[in-house]
Amino acid sequence: MLISKTMLWTLFIVNLLGTIYGYYWYGDQLIDVASSKPAWLLILVPDSPTGSLFFTLALIGLLADAYRRGAGGEPGIAAPSEPKRGLTFRGAVEALACTASFKYGIWAVAIIVISDAAGSPFSWIDVMLSVSHLGMALEAVLFARYFRLNGAALTVGAIWLYASDIVDYTFGVYPTLQPVLLDSVPAVAVWTTLLSSLTVLLFWRLGHRRS
Repeated sequence: MLISKTMLWTLFIVNLLGTIYGYYWYGDQLIDVASSKPAWLLILVPDSPTGSLFFTLALIGLLADAYRRGAGGEPGIAAPSEPKRGLTFRGAVEALACTASFKYGIWAVAIIVISDAAGSPFSWIDVMLSVSHLGMALEAVLFARYFRLNGAALTVGAIWLYASDIVDYTFGVYPTLQPVLLDSVPAVAVWTTLLSSLTVLLFWRLGHRRS
């Protein structure tokens, strides 16, 4: 079911729309960063929509496999002419898709739960964001078996996650937090970096098991 064309197209559309909405959600912060900080920071400001963007791009590869090989082929398994080891552009995109989608999916849900528990007003937007971000994390785990998650590709994913952490909490461009958490930014920074490490370890393990 996961690798059927219907499922792949459905997830492609959902992730594409989620990516567009995510960048719209970050619009005010992007404008503020562009007007007050170095322009190169902009690429690392949006977290979740960038993860869903990478996943959307990764799904294009699976769709291409599905159409090229027909019903009898399994998307994501490298053809004999394709390198199974080393770093490829597609492998890097797939590693970024899994690591960014999982990390920021889990991060967003945890921050929402912690904020609500600390007294932040609960709203339907919290439910919408929690469901959508849980979906990001879940699809990353489910599709990991179809991606080229070797050491070289995951190194790219790790660099992206750690670079985002450093930029977020060094330059103060981390995702907007509820007022109840503003005094806990150092703790959030530590937990975010730990989550990056756990994410890379998880997908290294999933990639190793597939191998």
